[in-house]
This record gives sequence, structure tokens and C-alpha cells, in this order.
Amino acid sequence: MAHPRKSECHVGDRPLIGNFLAVYSVLLPTLSSFHLHTMPTTEELFQQLKHPNPHLRDQAMWELAENPDETTIPRLMGILDEEDTTYRRAAVKALGAIGPDTVPPLVEALLNSDNVTVRGSAAKALAQVAINYPDEPFPTEGMQGLKTALNDPNPVVHIAAVMAMGEIGSPTVDSLLEALETTDNPALAVSIVNALASIGDERGVEVLTALTQDESTDTYVKETAVSALSRLELLLNNQPPPKSE
Repeated sequence: MAHPRKSECHVGDRPLIGNFLAVYSVLLPTLSSFHLHTMPTTEELFQQLKHPNPHLRDQAMWELAENPDETTIPRLMGILDEEDTTYRRAAVKALGAIGPDTVPPLVEALLNSDNVTVRGSAAKALAQVAINYPDEPFPTEGMQGLKTALNDPNPVVHIAAVMAMGEIGSPTVDSLLEALETTDNPALAVSIVNALASIGDERGVEVLTALTQDESTDTYVKETAVSALSRLELLLNNQPPPKSE
């Protein structure tokens, strides 16, 4: 009668046990550091916003957005005049990631700051709010502030305001159309025409068509309107039909 096979856990698996212990000894320091890891402090996160690695900047941005305290928004607002472009842009994105709570101070800065960099950055941050929260109605205060900023004498500001309104979409179309019909600034008109094309609202068709047919329209604005009208009509024709109730 054959003897039972000796248990491999005592004999045959000794090399495997040795390998396991070797791997465990390598992983132990990593596992220990993982368990000892603590969340970065707010100060560390703000410093990380300056990091040359965009992934680390984004990580810090979302950490700040998801765990804000009473100092987070004011401190980010204070970065909007930074000469360090990387740091300033990271603050703009972080304010947008936090969301609608940032709209009141952003509008205040957009309309009342003496610093053109702050005003332009505030408009860009409002655009980031719209990008990050597309399913939430954009605050009326923000839309009114951007409409007012269309009259800012500096193109850095009024073009950034148009771009933000383009990100908000259809709720801003009437304000954009009104500004397009009243402005004598070709650069602003071109920005609005492009925004109307990107929004894809049929209210823009009539106004853009009129621009293309008006002999008094600035040549560059007219050329832009022709191109924008083509894009807008293509966009409208490719929209899915509305869902039945």
C-alpha cells in the first residue's frame, strides 16, 4: 500500500514560502507608509498648485475643492493677480472646481477690481464653474456680471466674458445678441459671433444671417459670421430630436 504523499506545505512549498517572505519584506515599508499617510495640509495643497506637474496641480485643486474651509475661496481669490501664470491658472481652475459658491466674489472682482489680470481671471473662473457644473443652473448674478463685463474697455476682460457666456450656453444668448447688435467693437463682435455658433441656439441664425447680408458690417465680422452661420446650421441640423414626454 502506497504511503500518503507528504504534505507540500511542509516540504514542497518551502521555496514558495521563502519567496513570499522575500516579497513581504520588500512591501512592508510601503504598506507601513501607506497606513501612516496623512492628508496634506491646506498649506501643502496651495504649494502644490505651483507644481510643474499638471497632474499634481489638478490633484491639489480637487482636494481643495472637495474639502474647503472658510479661508479657501478668499485665498484663491488672492492668487488671481499672481505674476506666476501657472499658480494663477491653477487658482482659476480651483475656483471653478469649487463651484457656484465662488460666483459672488468672482463677480465682485470682475466688475470692481482695478487690476485687469484679476478681472480677466475672474471671467475665466466663471467659465470654469460652468464647465464643471453643466447640469446646474448658472447663478443669475454671474450671468448679469458677465453681461456687464462685455462693456469692459480691456479686451482681455470682455473677450474672456464672452467665452464664459459661451460656456454657460443658451441662457446667455439674448444678452449676447443684444451686445452684438449694439457694439461698435469688431473684436468683441467676432468673439460673440463665434460664441453664438458654439452654443448652437437657433436664435442666433436670424442675427448672423442679417450680419452676412448687411453691407455696413465690418469685413472681418462678416467673414466670421458667414463661417459661424455655417457651423451653427450644421450643429442645429445634427441635434437629436427632442424626447417625447
